This record gives sequence, structure tokens and C-alpha cells, in this order.
Amino acid sequence: MDLRFTINGFDTEVEAKAHENLRDVLRRTGFKSVKKGCDVGGCGACTVLVDGKAVYSCCVLAGWAQGKKITTVEGLGSESGTLDSIQESFILSGAAQCGYCTSGFLMISKEILAEKPSATEIEIRKALSGNLCRCTGYAKIVEAIIVASKQQSSSARALAV
Repeated sequence: MDLRFTINGFDTEVEAKAHENLRDVLRRTGFKSVKKGCDVGGCGACTVLVDGKAVYSCCVLAGWAQGKKITTVEGLGSESGTLDSIQESFILSGAAQCGYCTSGFLMISKEILAEKPSATEIEIRKALSGNLCRCTGYAKIVEAIIVASKQQSSSARALAV
């Protein structure tokens, strides 16, 4: 079947089998940040944003995304190569260890910051609970999200002045 959706701001048409999940279609289309982990929505490595909401792409059929807006890590930041604030904070906080889980954590972090820009540490930890890090880097990941939150808050205050 032919599917049409927007990936990282670009209208895209792909061919997919009826039983194919979104993760496999995205990876085949070249979006390698969407990792294959557990295949059952238990690790979060395949997390993408669909219409702004974090979704385990291994758990949804590609056809479900018809007409929707999908964001992967490749879509963060700007076309000129400037990193997104969450990407910068992950680097500065040392939140990416082996890196396998990082894409999923970046995407769930984007949702957290969009929904609750001043989330508390407890709220952040709860929101991250569906993503796993084998290197036990959770403290630095939480720190990175808090740093990005503060950076966004100060940027918003500066724009308001």
C-alpha cells in the first residue's frame, strides 16, 4: 500500500506492507535514529513523535500514520545544522553514554518539554519510565531535561521582554 505522511517537515510517500510497523518503514526510508530494540514497546528505543505525541513506532502499523506528522531525531534542530536545545543539553550533561537509547530519550524529552516546560524532576522521571537505558544513565538524562527546561524558560522570558 502507498502511504503519505510528513516526516520531519517533508511530505513523504512510501510503500509499505499491511503488516509492517512504523519503525521498520522509517528505518527502510533512511531514518536510522529510530532504533530496533524489544519489538513490544518495552524499551522506548524506537520512540518518535506523531502529531507531537511520543509513540513507540514498533507498536503501531505504518498505515496508522497515514496523513500524520512524524518527527524523528533527524528532524530536531534546524536545517542549517543547529542542534535542538534538548540535543545540546544531552551533550553538555553527558546524557548519551553508549547512545543506543538516546534517540528515544530525546524524542520523549521533546514531548515532556512541549507538554510541561517546567516539569519537576519527579514528573520527568515518571514520563521517562517507558524508556530504558542499559548504561543506567538516568541521572544525567534527567539533568539534561532540567537544563533544557531552564534554557527554554530563560529564552521565553528574554523574548517577552
